[in-house]
Amino acid sequence: MKNKSIISVAVVSLVLISVLASCDSIRNITNSLTSLKNMEFKLNNISNMKLAGVDISRLSDPSKLSISDGLSLTAAFARRSLPATLTLNVDAKNPNASSGSKAGTALTLNGLDWRLLIDDKPTINGDLASPVDIAAVATPTNIPLAMSLDLYSFFAGKGYDGILNLALALGGVNGSAARVKLDAMPSVGTPFGTMKYPNRITIINTEFRAQ
Repeated sequence: MKNKSIISVAVVSLVLISVLASCDSIRNITNSLTSLKNMEFKLNNISNMKLAGVDISRLSDPSKLSISDGLSLTAAFARRSLPATLTLNVDAKNPNASSGSKAGTALTLNGLDWRLLIDDKPTINGDLASPVDIAAVATPTNIPLAMSLDLYSFFAGKGYDGILNLALALGGVNGSAARVKLDAMPSVGTPFGTMKYPNRITIINTEFRAQ
């Protein structure tokens, strides 16, 4: 009987340990998932923009166009095509930076299912070319998104001058991402698999945003 009692106590102890360990695991998983949802995003700028092969990033206004570049652009417009290539630089911030003796938790952005809006008009969509590690530091990580779209297809109604001015406002010397938004669905790599945000987010250039 004594041996049975010892065995019973041991079994109960093991069960309690397992339950407590499970509770800790559940708590850790919950805490991890909660923190992983808080990755924040902000548009930084637009770089390397070309319009029909003309380097827009070095221009401040249409008067700075060379004769040959002007002829190239007007010829492209006459063909009803003004293809643009650009890099939209997105900043991602990991809120899990280290504090005191607590080590920060690095995150991996596995996907960023995005749709580009210019002047609130939906245009092209895409995703990350490959996962990006977001370090647990205060400094944001830059994510360059290479994009290609035909501005004529979306903004033909603006006319030649309107499209050229739009391109300069986006990617010229004085350009910014103020007229651009990203409608996005981030997915984050976790020890428990890839987790998508519960809702799509709108990424803008004036503030960091999370889900």
